[in-house]
Amino acid sequence: MNRLFFSLLCFVMLTTASAQSDSWQQRVSYAMEVDMNVQTNRFVGKQRLDYWNNSPDTLHRVFFHLYFNAFRPGSMMDVRSRRQGTIQVGRGVDWDQRVKDRIVNLKPDEVGEQTVHELKMNGRVQKLINHETILEVVLDKPIAPRSKVVFDLNFEGQVPLQVRRSGRDNPTSKVRYSMSQWYPKICEYDEDGWHPTPYVGREFYGVWGNYDVKIKIDRNYILGGTGYLQNPEQIGYGYEKKGQVVNRPTGEKLTWHFYAPQVHDFMWAADPEYIHRSLRVRDSIPATKTSPAVPELTLHLLYKPTNEKAENWEKILTDAARALPFIEKHFGGYPYKQYSFIHGGDGGMEYPMSTLLIGPGAWLHEWMHSWYQGILATNESLYAWMDEGFTTYAEDRISAFLQSDTGFAHLGSYRGYVNLAKSGREEPLTTHADHFNTNAAYSAAAYSKGAVFMEQLGYVTGAATRDQILLDYYDKWKFKHPTVNDLIRLAEKRSGLKLDWYKEYWVNSTKTIDYAIDSLWEDGKETLIRIKRIGLMPMPLDVQLTFADGSRELHYIPLDLQYGEKPVEDSSLPRKVYSPWKWTHATYTLSTTKKLATVTLVDIDPSQRLADIDRKNNQLKLDWSTPTPVIVQ
Repeated sequence: MNRLFFSLLCFVMLTTASAQSDSWQQRVSYAMEVDMNVQTNRFVGKQRLDYWNNSPDTLHRVFFHLYFNAFRPGSMMDVRSRRQGTIQVGRGVDWDQRVKDRIVNLKPDEVGEQTVHELKMNGRVQKLINHETILEVVLDKPIAPRSKVVFDLNFEGQVPLQVRRSGRDNPTSKVRYSMSQWYPKICEYDEDGWHPTPYVGREFYGVWGNYDVKIKIDRNYILGGTGYLQNPEQIGYGYEKKGQVVNRPTGEKLTWHFYAPQVHDFMWAADPEYIHRSLRVRDSIPATKTSPAVPELTLHLLYKPTNEKAENWEKILTDAARALPFIEKHFGGYPYKQYSFIHGGDGGMEYPMSTLLIGPGAWLHEWMHSWYQGILATNESLYAWMDEGFTTYAEDRISAFLQSDTGFAHLGSYRGYVNLAKSGREEPLTTHADHFNTNAAYSAAAYSKGAVFMEQLGYVTGAATRDQILLDYYDKWKFKHPTVNDLIRLAEKRSGLKLDWYKEYWVNSTKTIDYAIDSLWEDGKETLIRIKRIGLMPMPLDVQLTFADGSRELHYIPLDLQYGEKPVEDSSLPRKVYSPWKWTHATYTLSTTKKLATVTLVDIDPSQRLADIDRKNNQLKLDWSTPTPVIVQ
C-alpha cells in the first residue's frame, strides 16, 4: 500500500472515530418578562432566547412549543381524548377522567391561547408557520454548526380553565393559576434531529439552560415554582430572610424575579390565599479532596387547606427532610438549592425544582421525578418508562424506608405489569408515549413495567450491583438526556455481564417470562429436578430447595446470553452454580445430593423479583408423611 495513502486513510479513520465519539447538546438561556392580568386571565410577555447550536448540523428552521393551544375545541388533544372515550377498557372507558370531553365544551374565555406576534433572529423578523401546538420558524439565514443566535419574541396568551396539568380555577383545589407549559419553548434538537412533538397529552423533552424570569402580577398573589427568588426583600410572603424588613414597591402589582440555572423548563403557580411554609434542611458543605461540594437546601410548601387538611400538607416537609439522606445515598445528590411542593395542577406533575400537587399523597413520587425527569431528563416521549418507571421504583423503596416496611416493596408494580401482560393490550416500551392505543396500556407500561425493569435488573446482576448501577447512571448521565442504550452499556460495565438481551426482550418486545417445575426423580445418588420454560423471554434462574430438616440450597442457572454470573447475594445460603442455560433450549435439569424423599419445597425465584406471569407453577410443595407423596396446594 502506498505510504501516503495509508497515512491519509489512518487520518480519516481517526477523524471519523473522534467525530463519532463526540457528544454535544444544544444550550439555551431564557430572559422573560410577563405581565399577568388576573381579571381577564390573559398575559403578555417578551422573551429573549440565546440559542447555542452545538451540533455539527446547519439548521434551516427551528420549532417552538405552544402548549396552551391544545386547550381549544377541535385540537389534537381534544379529538384524541374523545376518541379514547369510545374504547372500552375493563368496566369503564379509556379516556383520562380529568380531560374527557371537556375541551370541546370550553367557551371563548375558557380556552387556552399562545400567540407569538413577532419573532426576530439577530434582529431580523422571521417567517412563522403555526401548527396548533408547534410553531415552525423558517429562517432567512441558517444557523451554522457550533454557533450562537439570539431570538426575540413578543407573545401573549390566555390561561385555560384547568383541564390537564396547567390552567386556572381548579374547582377541587380552588387554586387560581397553575402555570406550566405557559411560554413559547424551543423544541429539543439532538442526534435524531428536531423533536417538534405536538401536545396531545403526554410527556416532555427540553433543552438545558438558564431561565431569568420576571412575573408582574396583582400584589396580593403569592407565587412559587422553579428557580430562586432574586428579590425576596421586595416580596416577602415568607421568602424573606429571618428578621429581614420587607419593602414592597407601591402600585397594584409586584414583580417576582426568579432565576433558575441548568434546567430544561420553568413552572410557576399563583394564588392570593396560599399558605407558605419552608424548611431549611441543610447548609452548604464545601468540597473536600474526596467529596464534591454539597449545596444548601431549603424545601418550600405552598398550599390551601381546601381539599386536604393543613396537617396533611405540612407533614410533607418533615417527611421529605427525613427521606433526603436515604434518597441521596441510593439515587444521587440533589444539586439545587431549593425545591417547592405546590398545591395546584390536576394530580401530580413534575417540573425542575418544583411540583404541582392536587393533594399531598403524591409528594414523594413527584419529588423523585427531580432525579429522573429533572436531572437525567431522558426524552419522555420515547422513554417515558425510564422516567415514570424508575421514579415509581425509587418511590417504592423510599416509602418502605419511611414506613420501616421490610416486605417486598415492588409488589404493586409487578401486579400492574402482570395484569397488563395478560390483558392483550400490551405494546412494547419502545412505543412513543402519545402513540399507545390505550391510556391504560401506556400507564401500566410506563409506571409498572418500567419499575419492574429496574427491580428485575437486580435479579439479573445482583441487588448490590444494581444499586451501584443506579448511582453510576446518575453520576455519569445527569444533565445529558441518556437513552436506554446508555443505561445498558453502563450496567454492563459495572456488572461485567452482557445485558443487551435484557433490553431486547423487556423493552423492544412484549414477550413474557413463565417458568415451571416439570418433574423430580432420583437417579442413583442424585435427585434431579427438571425446569421448563413456557414463556418466550429467557432469564437466569434462582431455584431454592428446602428439605425436611429445614436446610436449604440455592441453585443458580445463568443465562447463556449474559456471559457471566451474578455474585452471591446471600452468603448464609449454600449456592450451586450451573453451566449457562441456552436460550434455545426449553428445559434444564438441576441436581442435589439430597434424597428425593427429603425435598419438601422447590421454589423458582423465592425473592419474587422474576416477573413470571404465572407464579402458580413456580412452587412445588411435597408432603412425604404418607406412603405416596402428596403435592400440597
